[in-house]
This record gives sequence, C-alpha cells and structure tokens, in this order.
Amino acid sequence: MHTILICDDDKDIVSALDIYLSSEGYKTVKAYNGKEALQAVDQNDIDLILMDIMMPELDGIRATAKLREGSNVPIILLTAKSEDNDKILGLNIGADDYITKPFNPLEVIARVKSQLRRYTALGGAEKAPGLLSVGPISLDDSAKLVTVDGEPVALTPIEYNILKLLMTHPGQVFSSAQIYEQVWNDPAYGSENTVAVHIRHLREKIEINPAEPRYLKVVWGLGYKMDKGGI
Repeated sequence: MHTILICDDDKDIVSALDIYLSSEGYKTVKAYNGKEALQAVDQNDIDLILMDIMMPELDGIRATAKLREGSNVPIILLTAKSEDNDKILGLNIGADDYITKPFNPLEVIARVKSQLRRYTALGGAEKAPGLLSVGPISLDDSAKLVTVDGEPVALTPIEYNILKLLMTHPGQVFSSAQIYEQVWNDPAYGSENTVAVHIRHLREKIEINPAEPRYLKVVWGLGYKMDKGGI
C-alpha cells in the first residue's frame, strides 16, 4: 500500500483528497503547512506528496526545495494560481508535476497513479538494458545510477527518465511533445514549458557549463537530443 502525504492549509481540500485517495486504497498522512510536511516525511515512509504552494509558516516552494536536499519522492504541487511562473518555479526547484486549482479529483488520482508507476519502476526490479554512456555521462539502469566523470549525480525520477530516453537513442531528436508523452505517459497538451524546465534542471546537473551544453542539446524548432560527440 502506498502512502501519500497531503499538505494544504485548506482543511476542506485535505479532507476531500483524503476521501478520494483512501477510496483508491492509498494510505494518507495529513499536513497543513510546509513545516508539518517536513516533519511528516521524517516520521513516515512517504511514497508521494501532494503539496500546496501558498501556505503559512513554510510555503510549498521552500518545503519542496528542502525535501529535494535528501529525497527524490515524487512531488505534485497544488496551486490556486494559473500563471506559468508559479508552475515553472515549482518545477525548477524539483517538483515532478503540478495541478491547478480548482481541480478534478479524477485528474488528481490519474496524476498520482502515473507518478507512482514511474517512481516504482525507478526503484523496482525491471531488467537493465545495460550501461549507457555518452561522453563522461554514464547511466547504469540496473543500479539506477547516473555518474558524470565517475561522480554520482542525484536526479529526480522525471530527470532520470528523460536522460534515459535521450541516452538510449543518442543523436535522435525528440520533440517536447514526444518527451512528455513517453516520460509522463500523458497527452502532451501545452507541455513545452514543463519539458524545458526539466531539461534545464538536468543540464545543471550533468553539464560543466549548462549555458553552453556539450551533450544535452536543443535543436531549435525541433526538440532535444543527446549529442554523441559532445561538440
């Protein structure tokens, strides 16, 4: 049974999500601000977090950043605002997905299931295709380990799966829509910003100079590729 942390300062929202998630067989833990969320993660074995952005004491953005210092557990942000800035900021600091309020509970359940499938696969016992290498970047899928020049790099599940997709097909260009559909396993409606933010975050971890990447490259107007030559 997966355990999901629901964190929102609106108790009615927490109660509603608790009902929907419990009906799907999930165990839930409740928190009402970022500080309580951090405490809940320390005290429980959490498999996924639903995190509101605007909260007292410690908001969802700062709580997510703090969680990412030591955990790759999937985080879905809940935001009452529709502006792209909130969503992009959340993705930049390590969130895996976002849902804009007011939301359809069925959408929340679908997003939760999708993130849990990826997270379980990342830590599960799927067969390894072997060691993938591009320049100094190595991905050992059996160990779920990425290294750059032999040094381990901590990636979120989304970042790992984007890198794995591109490294499995070096030199092949993938559009933002193709990346989104294969990694998120959802229709790629308006996915460009979401993919671009994760690519940028990934570059910061694997490239010496993220502003002038040698390996994870953009092909303007077409998409992204893993450059075999690093030129």
